[in-house]
Amino acid sequence: MRFFGIFFGAMIAVISSAPSFASSTQKCVAVNKAEIAQLFDRWNRSLKTGSSAKVAENYASDAVLLPTLSNRIRRTDNERQEYFKEFLKKKPVGKTDSRTVRLGCNVAIDTGTYTFTFKDGKKAPARYTFTYVWNGKKWLISSHHSSAVPKG
Repeated sequence: MRFFGIFFGAMIAVISSAPSFASSTQKCVAVNKAEIAQLFDRWNRSLKTGSSAKVAENYASDAVLLPTLSNRIRRTDNERQEYFKEFLKKKPVGKTDSRTVRLGCNVAIDTGTYTFTFKDGKKAPARYTFTYVWNGKKWLISSHHSSAVPKG
């Protein structure tokens, strides 16, 4: 457990020091862990719309998506929308199973496990990490990694 505390602390330090995410003159927005956890619900609601453009609105323009059901890294809005167009055809509904939220100055990390249920009844358990950045108006996903839970 100590390792994860050190790991997440280091991730927040790196993200916070990145010029595109936080400037030294920008005031840190007040946020709590519950508010960050609700960002998953916002993302999940956008999945339910069936619109890849709506899903893409949750992401910063330079966000990185490492999706569950593809081996291609998605770095642009168009690439993320292309991925979600296919993913949304399965009518996914996500549910978090476990999570840990870490907070920094205008950055946050939500990591854990979730399970997607699809229209055909199949389920896909996965591990996830969402990193968020405050853009001065709202929280956006700056990176999203999701991978299938290994068997065994």
